[in-house]
Amino acid sequence: MEEGEVTGPYEGAPALTDEQRAVVEQPADALLLVTAGPGAGKTHTLVRRLDALLEDEGLSTGEILVLSFSRAAVRELRERLVRSGGEEARQVRVMTFDSWALYLLTELEADTDWRTKSFDERIRAATRLIDEERTNELYEVSLRHVIIDEVQDLVGYRRQLVQSLLTTYDCGFTVVGDPAQAITTFQVRDIPRLLKQEPNGFFAWLRTKFPDELVELRLDRNFRVLTDEAGVALHHRNAVLDHSEPACTDNTGDTDDTAGEDLYDSLRAQLLSLDEYGDLGAAYFQEPLRDSSRSTAILCRDNGEALLMSDLLHDHGIDHQVRRTARDRSAPAWIEALLRRAGGHVLTFTTFKSLFPDLPGLPQDHDADRTWRLLRACAGDRAGRTVDLAQFGDALAAGRLPDELTAQPAHHLVISTFHRAKGLEFDRVIVVDPGPLPEPRDGYVVDPAEEARTLYVALTRAREELYRLPPRSTWLVRKHKETGRWARYGRQKWQRHGLEMLGTDVHAVHPAGTVGFSSDPQRLQEYLRSELSPGTPLTLLRYEEAEVPSATGDHSRMAPPYLVCEEDRPIGVVSESFRRDLHRFMRRSARHQPTSWPVKISEIRVDTVETVSGSSAAGARAGLGDLGVWLAPRLTGLGHFTYDSGTDKAEGDHA
Repeated sequence: MEEGEVTGPYEGAPALTDEQRAVVEQPADALLLVTAGPGAGKTHTLVRRLDALLEDEGLSTGEILVLSFSRAAVRELRERLVRSGGEEARQVRVMTFDSWALYLLTELEADTDWRTKSFDERIRAATRLIDEERTNELYEVSLRHVIIDEVQDLVGYRRQLVQSLLTTYDCGFTVVGDPAQAITTFQVRDIPRLLKQEPNGFFAWLRTKFPDELVELRLDRNFRVLTDEAGVALHHRNAVLDHSEPACTDNTGDTDDTAGEDLYDSLRAQLLSLDEYGDLGAAYFQEPLRDSSRSTAILCRDNGEALLMSDLLHDHGIDHQVRRTARDRSAPAWIEALLRRAGGHVLTFTTFKSLFPDLPGLPQDHDADRTWRLLRACAGDRAGRTVDLAQFGDALAAGRLPDELTAQPAHHLVISTFHRAKGLEFDRVIVVDPGPLPEPRDGYVVDPAEEARTLYVALTRAREELYRLPPRSTWLVRKHKETGRWARYGRQKWQRHGLEMLGTDVHAVHPAGTVGFSSDPQRLQEYLRSELSPGTPLTLLRYEEAEVPSATGDHSRMAPPYLVCEEDRPIGVVSESFRRDLHRFMRRSARHQPTSWPVKISEIRVDTVETVSGSSAAGARAGLGDLGVWLAPRLTGLGHFTYDSGTDKAEGDHA
């Protein structure tokens, strides 16, 4: 039988290669480290590894723990198990490190409301439980094998969590990652010591901790690349691996990584050798981007550049999607439709199945049985026959919906940062030239080796076509330190010209039309449902007369209220968090109190219309039922300020 032949134990699935078979057939007590390059069939191999552990090694589903860094990787593995895994493998629970930590805490310290704690607080607390051996009642006997994916991203507290797990329990493990794709700066930007010491440090820890028992295997064959041009960066892989750890020369964080700089320059030279895609303003080059039969990604170094690219495509009427961060989750509009149409507080499978075909906007890969299982996982009864809709609303409010329900839907044209594209693949990839290495500034440490790995990730996402675009001018666009939002500045230090919109910027505690402005909330809901779509232009209009409740009652550190308008029609009001961030952005110093504000903020779009959770009493008063669930627009874009003429001299003169 030849490698890659479409046969084997799973109909329609490729047979295992020799590399993959070596991973799959390791015994259950093996301590296995797998280095898997881009497009090497990692997920396919892990699915078959799970089946082998269950069927050949005799493990039960409860004796296997599967963890991964990102929700996207967890979702892909779950979906692949549903499509092609064996019957038992489909029952294995796959979790992110964050969700697993929350599971441990709610099981063992249920008296604390852990959902109100930060991710890092939960990770540290879960590590403490393992170190104190309080997790023994869950795992001392029953844990026989751990599968961990994307370990190149393990740094800081998550790395400590996993190290405690593997040190405490005498079990086998299959650890998979690719040092060449380690992009960790975004996780530890506030912990300089970890930033200097830990990229890819987990690989070194494994080799030191288990020097005799550790088995190391590689998956090197690339199944993704179908053309020579798409594979231009692959011959740099060994060099990227050789520079997978930054070099520090002293305790100040100063680096002398000239080899990393050389590697970055070499990868950028490879990028510059590619064909330039062409002028996005020309119809000839726009047409392929409108073709929904082929997937295309435009990859940018940072989200500021991605937002500017999105502005450009919107100006040319090109439909697209800006990829969100892994933690930026949104409940789709069909959930509101389901809860509204179900009536009452209990949903049976019979009722669900009758409503399912007419739910708006369901992803094509959601069938009724699978979607029911996801709903049941949130709020199902013990017998699995009903879903408690009030409990489901609580799960929505707490951000506990399964990743499969909140995943960003597929789109044929995606704008993404380099690191958000990790793990994805596209028919066509257009990489925006990131330019020379950035200069260190404002305490930001530039790690040339990490910059090289980031560019390597971008250059290895394409299946067929790989192009470049020249860098867009990002002068006067930079991240505002205090809010973490991208912003537009002026030539003068005090000028403020725009601010990035986030998914939390629309007030969701009350239905639109009940606070800030008066309108029929039921009609507004129908308008959101039927008239708004991703990409619809929106404007924020200052409306100081609006009365919007505040969680703290303190309006002194908030900007005035703004109406969210589609053309001239109000469809919502901005959230308290947006008003606080706008106030922080407009201040020139800690003592400065802004006195003039933009009268209008434009260049804003609908990301999606989402299901939100708020006050059940407010929903009932508005005639929207007592579950506290309704629709709201989710915003995206790099907003552009317009000031009242003559009143904006101090904060943002546009003259």
